[in-house]
Amino acid sequence: MKRAGPNQPRILLVDDEPDVVAYLHEMLVDDGFVVTTCTNAKDTLARVATQDFDVVVSDVRMPDMTGTDLMAAIHERRPEQLVLLMTAYGSVDLAVKALQMGACDFITKPFPIEVLLQAIRRSLREREMRREIVHLRTTRELDYDPGLVTRSPAMKRVRELATRVARSGFPVFLSGESGVGKGVVARFIHDHSLRSAGPFVQVNCAALPTSIAESELFGARRGAYTDARADRDGLFRQASHGTLFLDEVGDMAPEVQSKVLQALESGRVRPLGAASEVETDVRVVTATNQPIEDLVRAQTFRADLYYRLAGIRIHIPPLRQRPEDVVPLVDHFLERACHRAGSRLLGISSAALRWLLAQPWHGNVRELASAVERAVVLAEHDVLMPCDFDVQAEVTTSKDTMDVAVQERWPLAEVENAYLRRVLEAVGGNKTEAARVLCIDRRTLYRRLGETDTEEAEVPDSRRE
Repeated sequence: MKRAGPNQPRILLVDDEPDVVAYLHEMLVDDGFVVTTCTNAKDTLARVATQDFDVVVSDVRMPDMTGTDLMAAIHERRPEQLVLLMTAYGSVDLAVKALQMGACDFITKPFPIEVLLQAIRRSLREREMRREIVHLRTTRELDYDPGLVTRSPAMKRVRELATRVARSGFPVFLSGESGVGKGVVARFIHDHSLRSAGPFVQVNCAALPTSIAESELFGARRGAYTDARADRDGLFRQASHGTLFLDEVGDMAPEVQSKVLQALESGRVRPLGAASEVETDVRVVTATNQPIEDLVRAQTFRADLYYRLAGIRIHIPPLRQRPEDVVPLVDHFLERACHRAGSRLLGISSAALRWLLAQPWHGNVRELASAVERAVVLAEHDVLMPCDFDVQAEVTTSKDTMDVAVQERWPLAEVENAYLRRVLEAVGGNKTEAARVLCIDRRTLYRRLGETDTEEAEVPDSRRE
């Protein structure tokens, strides 16, 4: 029997059946709750008006007022009051109606006492989760810039350098792993430059086939090739008076590199099939996730083009080296994803944010953005929880363990058991917490561990036939 302390949750138990009230009162007190009982709606409303309760647990069918009507009356007085409904006459329609009216949970008699205890704990946990929602926008620093979301010293230096070079007109070369945000920095430079009123044109050189690269970059005249039915400006001309961002420039074919160099040096391009060159006024920002010096040494990238492009180099560190940026980035992506999905999520729970902060993010900012957007679509609550991020799929067992499992050809059951044990270790052996992390109920966890959940007594229901 757990002893109720001064901070233990207070439960108001409402049922017109004395035997049910007596049994539930005993079970809840044994579990450490402070319990007050009522057997009619009038006394219940009087109690709610004068006392604070963490959860009201009420039967649905009572002679003087239904549980749903009682809940509505309670919410008129205390809109945030948690009300959990229970009934021996359960149906899907009634459960849906109760939840739509504001019940925090709905359970059907008879039930193992653990079901009620779990429902109460879950409701309390979700209430605390709402209280712990990270209101990230209220903690943004004063120098927050929506064009480049950051809080880390490393990215602040990137932003400061990008701001300084933006107005210079110098070519800028961005380096960093795939997904770190090179495109965002390029756009930031454009938006803070004297060319901000002009177009920002981006092309991924790795996705640009050599056969059409010349016409895509420099344009083409009608009849220059079979499908050229009209004159077409290339990207250099489309970006005129603005910025042309050549992403993954290290993948540009050598024969195209020479023509890009000529265009940069002369400020003119010759469209495919044209008799003469045309002027272009464009600032070029380039980026690559490859070690460009190695490409130059291997002579797969022209040294003269590299020197022309690398007027000012800015390196963007991977996300794992700047964990301070995870929180503001999550805030930014959550707001964006909710807008796109038409979602009204309140925010993200502290537990989910802690999980995000613990991830290595090998895919960098792009991977984080994808994880948040997917979670918003899959969310089953009004705040993001760890299970919304598919924590089970992101198996956090070490590579050594997984390598051994593959090499020794463990059956799936053994791999699952190893993961269950690892999660249990991570939460200090707390099976309830482990079940929450795994997004399964506690009995399922016991079953998979080959153990027995001893709390299987069922609540009586004198009215059940």
